[in-house]
Amino acid sequence: MIPKNKKIKFMENSVTPDSIQQLLISEDLGERLRGVNQLRQIEPAIAFKLIQTPIKDKDTRVRYAAVSQMSVLGQQNLTTSEEILRDCLLNDPEPDVQAAAADALGALKITQAFDDLQQLYQNTPEWLVKLSIVAAVGEMGEPKAFFLLQDALKSDNELIQTMAISALGELGNPEAIPLLKPFAEHSDWQMRYRLVQALHRLGGPEAKEVIGKLSSDQVEQVAQEAKLAQND
Repeated sequence: MIPKNKKIKFMENSVTPDSIQQLLISEDLGERLRGVNQLRQIEPAIAFKLIQTPIKDKDTRVRYAAVSQMSVLGQQNLTTSEEILRDCLLNDPEPDVQAAAADALGALKITQAFDDLQQLYQNTPEWLVKLSIVAAVGEMGEPKAFFLLQDALKSDNELIQTMAISALGELGNPEAIPLLKPFAEHSDWQMRYRLVQALHRLGGPEAKEVIGKLSSDQVEQVAQEAKLAQND
């Protein structure tokens, strides 16, 4: 009988590009999902070639799992990744997959896709897609995103508003400070917490003034974050 630890090691070593490829074209959904997960165990260059199969899978869960890995694997070829992710962003019928594509575009900082992200943000009714786009354009550091994020601050979805606050901080444009100041009075403490972080990144006297007020916030987490920002 094979000892348990040796059996596990044998199973891990049995994962090869060929075995994964067979899983990815299986008729069984569970096997295809397992194949996508096993891509993490092989060389990224090979995984990048193989992942292009499940990205076109008929099942949403498989496509989502594959596109989610593009944030890392996409570094292998940014030109091909841009083409794949833009197609998923604009043409996939499932919001979850579109959101994952936006996340990957942001992580890879593919700023050439900004116009597509902006167009989809304006046209999609899906809040999850909007949320991922707001996060992505902030992570990209694309200056053109300022007006998209300004619009996102007016969203009736507080998660999108909160993400827009963070994204404006990442963008680094001090013109955002007057837009952000009113959120110091927002009832949601998590929004005020993100505001402190964003203002700290932006810097300047006006930002420091708001941070100073928030250092006396009634919620300890907000006050503590503001004090840390003051002492940095």
